[in-house]
Amino acid sequence: MPLLIDGPADAPATLVLAHGAGAPMDSPFMAAIATGLAGRGWRVLRFEFPYMARQRLTGRKAAPDGLAKLKDSFCAVVAEAAAHGPLIIGGKSLGGRVASLLVDELAPYGVRGCLCLGYPFHPPGRPIQLRTDHLAALSAPTLILQGERDPFGRREEVTTYPLSPQVRVEWIPNGDHSFKPTKASGRSEIDNWDEAIQRADRFFQELLAGSTGR
Repeated sequence: MPLLIDGPADAPATLVLAHGAGAPMDSPFMAAIATGLAGRGWRVLRFEFPYMARQRLTGRKAAPDGLAKLKDSFCAVVAEAAAHGPLIIGGKSLGGRVASLLVDELAPYGVRGCLCLGYPFHPPGRPIQLRTDHLAALSAPTLILQGERDPFGRREEVTTYPLSPQVRVEWIPNGDHSFKPTKASGRSEIDNWDEAIQRADRFFQELLAGSTGR
């Protein structure tokens, strides 16, 4: 399985970070988040689900694997990464959703919490098709960083969802699903990526200190 690792080997924790449905582990978004967190002292391990690894080899676009296969491949990476100490799991969009589905059951591997970057609460334009049932029952501390303009779940929608007290949603100003703002906002994509990195860094520090409650 392809892997990319950033950050110091003796970091206080490792983030196992999965990509979204349509872009690989070395996309500009994934690279910015990984290197940004590595620069703050965290170890970040990026990997690719089997369908994306096939796409890289063949050059032909592939649909995401079924949920069971996605979960199995995530679990395999976590099992190997556990030897390096405390873990946080997460991902971009699809990758974050898979991580959130697994975070409670992976606690025995030293997983402390979950980071979702642009959670796909529902498909764009289909707000009734919610992917939130498990989020209402999560026990593990979970941070969702969501763009204010994200068509997969805008602020006015997400604030109505019944989420577990362990799930915290923080908003990236004027951001879309990849946190890109409009030109009129006066912010840049880099500004918003940096803000996401700062918020994730703070969450990780809280996790290790045991103070992530609302």
